[in-house]
Amino acid sequence: MKINIVNNAEGFSEEKLTSLEGYIAKLSEVISGDDYCSPQVARSLKDAYATLTYVTPDEIREINREQREIDKETDCLSFPMLELNEGEFELIPDSGDFETDEDGNQVLCYGDILINPVACEAQAESFGHSFEREAMFLIAHSTLHLLGYDHIDPIDEKIMIDRQKRLMKELDLAFDDEIKDIYEMDNHRDNTSDDVLIPAGTPCAHCGTVALLGRPNVGKSTLLNYITGMKIAIVSHKPQTTRTNIRTIYNTEDTQIIFTDTPGIHKPTSKMGEFMVDRSYKAALGADCVVLIADGRFPEPGSVEKKLMSLLKDSNKKVILAINKYDEAGQAKLLPLTKKYSELYSFEDVVPISAKTGKNVDLLLSVITKMLPEGPRLYDSEYMTDQTERVIAAELIREQVLHYTDQEIPHGTAVIITEFKEKNDDGEITDGDDRSIAVIKADIICSRDSHKGIIIGRDGQMIKRIGTAARRNIEKMLDCKVFLDLYVKVRNDWQNNDALLGETGLGKDIDE
Repeated sequence: MKINIVNNAEGFSEEKLTSLEGYIAKLSEVISGDDYCSPQVARSLKDAYATLTYVTPDEIREINREQREIDKETDCLSFPMLELNEGEFELIPDSGDFETDEDGNQVLCYGDILINPVACEAQAESFGHSFEREAMFLIAHSTLHLLGYDHIDPIDEKIMIDRQKRLMKELDLAFDDEIKDIYEMDNHRDNTSDDVLIPAGTPCAHCGTVALLGRPNVGKSTLLNYITGMKIAIVSHKPQTTRTNIRTIYNTEDTQIIFTDTPGIHKPTSKMGEFMVDRSYKAALGADCVVLIADGRFPEPGSVEKKLMSLLKDSNKKVILAINKYDEAGQAKLLPLTKKYSELYSFEDVVPISAKTGKNVDLLLSVITKMLPEGPRLYDSEYMTDQTERVIAAELIREQVLHYTDQEIPHGTAVIITEFKEKNDDGEITDGDDRSIAVIKADIICSRDSHKGIIIGRDGQMIKRIGTAARRNIEKMLDCKVFLDLYVKVRNDWQNNDALLGETGLGKDIDE
């Protein structure tokens, strides 16, 4: 596999980066050995490439924000392009996975590796070894990720450590024998200590509920995911992605904000739609504060925003206007748009934000905090959501259905988790902290036979893609290995079936 090198690390020593080129060339040769991949993968590597890019600390932080929703500088990132598991194809590449190079040859891209050399240099000094060894550890580690190796689960971690050690030995960069094996992963993990737990009921300077309202696809879920740093509400370009009020909890030492991400306000055409809109209104009426999120790219408030402002006037709620995507619209459009909104409603404050990049989100949190009353903390400080793992898993599966299928399908689909078992080496368990494996079975409900065919795809390829992508996100959420089985079932007009709506969490509230 050829490793193409791109240097975007402005200001970093070119001499140090050049010193890695011989090691990288050797790595590209040895990685196709049978210690690291199957014969089928090894053959594909002969006409394949990966791109290694050196980036600045600011750039890798920005990429972490955009791609992983984590506002943090890291030493490396890897983005696999193909579906592999420990050096074997899980999904055989098809014609759409190949590219034509400048010589007219068909080649495979295995993915991208990003290295932050400033962090490499600091870690090398901290660990007491050379820059070359530290950088090549990270490059080799990332290359193994491109081949489907991971360290989420202890068994997988052991296998990856073994392959990592073999690679470093072949590169003549191995540690002395007396260095403990455990170094390989432990010194490259985020070892940030846990925050001190503050229990529910503890007096809090600012504590309350905040409802996020706005039209579909305005960025409510993206904002919450940025604030928490954990994927809780699914994000898609398709409207009405959020169907229920996902509750997300933001904690600081003296503040607890309970956010509710409501379904986008739209004209309902089914019982499911009526339920979604009803939930949004109730969330607003029951909140201590409301944040109305508007799309900064629109020149003026639309009918949806006007309807929401009319509702909020009757409730006498404190309302903040957050103008999202203002950076895409341009500063010149911001003041006229703010004026038009302010003519229709007396907002407590107006904050332009970018939910995607996090621009001014800290300012929005500060404004919200000042508007919340003093009171007891409602949840322990370690809580980030009141959604169960089962519910979030279903949402992560539905996210991939949204991502991979055509525009007409998502509104006719739901996901029901039919089995969620947690296991370790001794068998099934009841305490999630002891699990090493989660076995999940789920039904994807659609309303038409034609939709079922699209979701399954030719030779089952679409459902495999949906399942693989969903499984990876669920593994990140659960921090363990996941076995995921998906089944597609047709239920005509399920959006108007009270029983099925209840199974998906979209039924009427019990107390109504």
